[in-house]
Amino acid sequence: MNSDHPETQLVPLPPLNFVPERDAGQQPILEVRNLGIDFGGLTAVDSLNLAISPTEISGLIGPNGAGKTTVFNLLTKVYQPTRGTILFNGQDIIGMNTVRVNRAGIARTFQNIRLFNNLTVEDNIKIGLHNQIKYGMFSGILRLPDYWKQEKIAREQVGELLSIFNMGHLTQHIAGSLPYGAQRRLEIIRALATRPKLLLLDEPAAGMNPSETAELMENIAKIRSTFQIAVLLIEHDMSLVMGICEGICVLNFGKVIAKGTPSAIQNNPEVVEAYLGRRKEGGHHVEG
Repeated sequence: MNSDHPETQLVPLPPLNFVPERDAGQQPILEVRNLGIDFGGLTAVDSLNLAISPTEISGLIGPNGAGKTTVFNLLTKVYQPTRGTILFNGQDIIGMNTVRVNRAGIARTFQNIRLFNNLTVEDNIKIGLHNQIKYGMFSGILRLPDYWKQEKIAREQVGELLSIFNMGHLTQHIAGSLPYGAQRRLEIIRALATRPKLLLLDEPAAGMNPSETAELMENIAKIRSTFQIAVLLIEHDMSLVMGICEGICVLNFGKVIAKGTPSAIQNNPEVVEAYLGRRKEGGHHVEG
């Protein structure tokens, strides 16, 4: 944990969840109840209960194959659940498809970066702005005044988003030519362009060095404070998870084995055994 920031206290959200104390009494932005999915005879996620408050930074951790990305796919409706309920901002989104869920306010990044590598940084972000573009097809084809007005607004929004990450000088660079860390940041910026209320980050620190990871932590905190949104991240880098997350949910074989603050998770014997690793004789720390 980052000792500069006191640990957020969690309070119960009946029947089976927790949220930060500051958000007690507020409707969670996300509340998942008894969510599950089966693939053939295999249960990939079983009886998941999870709540995230409107400005919470939360972590979803667990060993490889625990079902973490499957949960993201359920929340964004890449997969339709076999059972359970997903309430987003109080609305049941089970019947929605991926596009409608994004318009409702859930955006995500992926383990493997998914950019349009041959387009500029600006054009990649403009794709994320599609929910805000107001001109019609004919205005675009004929380059009518309404088109240029909306294009000017879009460029301004792109500039504002890039400035948050100190990437304004890269506007016309080709996305595929950027260094790895900048590509990761660009994918997050494109997700933010859809104006989400909940941002899902799937292993955002993958492939980053320690200084890039530290910068990512600052950027995630900046995103929460600037946009006043919730962030749920999947991550294997425990320094990032423990340093920035307020609540953590631990999955193992598709089931929740623990929920709590970073310190509670670090000291949970079942979590230590399943994921964080255990201390062997001689004091060497091994990952589970």
